[in-house]
Amino acid sequence: MKKPAFIITIDTEGDNLWQNHERISTENTRFLPRFQSLCEKYAFKPVYLTNYEMAQDAAYVEFASDVIKRGQGEVGMHLHAWNSPPLVALTDDDWRHKPYLIEFPAEQIKAKVAFMTQLLEDNFQTKMLSHRAGRWAFNEYYASLLVEQGYLVDCSVTPHVNWSSSPGNPKGTGGTDYSRFPKEAYFIDLSDIAKAGNSPLLEVPMSIQLKHSGLLNQIKSGYDKLRGKNRSPSTHWLRPSGGNVENMQKVAEQSLKQGSDYIEFMLHSSEFMPGGSPTFKNEQDIERLYEDLEKLFSWISERAQGMTLAEYYQWKIK
Repeated sequence: MKKPAFIITIDTEGDNLWQNHERISTENTRFLPRFQSLCEKYAFKPVYLTNYEMAQDAAYVEFASDVIKRGQGEVGMHLHAWNSPPLVALTDDDWRHKPYLIEFPAEQIKAKVAFMTQLLEDNFQTKMLSHRAGRWAFNEYYASLLVEQGYLVDCSVTPHVNWSSSPGNPKGTGGTDYSRFPKEAYFIDLSDIAKAGNSPLLEVPMSIQLKHSGLLNQIKSGYDKLRGKNRSPSTHWLRPSGGNVENMQKVAEQSLKQGSDYIEFMLHSSEFMPGGSPTFKNEQDIERLYEDLEKLFSWISERAQGMTLAEYYQWKIK
């Protein structure tokens, strides 16, 4: 039996984008080599899903190009619509509202996807094959554009999670509702991305498990609806939040027990930098993060093999 894949995805973007900025810095580039070294210690290969400001950072381009050259990771595309060219304002303040790409007119979505793809391929001298949508917002038109551009893998789906209550454009309807999407990898139906189909685009959903039983989630959901709230059920992600190693192990264990042939981890590049996120605010937090990562990676190394998204695609179709 083949050992399941462990896929590490890093949303590689500017520093602390949870705060509202008019100028984005990319200091977190300096903190990525430490994480890369940890991955290589366990023969894991991170996928750096890269957005516009990081693709413009010469130090990051040098770092990631070396990772690609040595076959120790992959660069994919990550697109934040509010600061990724060509820039055409959608709201009265796109930097503050951070509208979803799928809220823009079709021709602007197409232009932004084409621009980012070309920028990344020019800067890293390699074909872009993997992608994650900014703020997890994805739809059928977006998927069709990825196919046009030659992408093979998307990893935007977050099972159980409904982002519709997370606003982008104040006049919009929020993000994508993934509450009824598959939890396992599937080739997307371009007419309905919630279903398996015959397109060449492989969807690799995030490893996310429900925190509570089905009955308790139904009760909580019913209570929320009575209060006029449309909330997602409580979940655990394969994502560090400080001191949550056991929960991450449970997510991985449950996913594999349910028959998944992969587990998918995510974090933001800025979360490796003290003060680069609301979660890891200082050097002490970062050291705790690395203690957690060491424990998690050591545990996973006995159960799964490291792969990039593109490698997983090739492994999947064999």
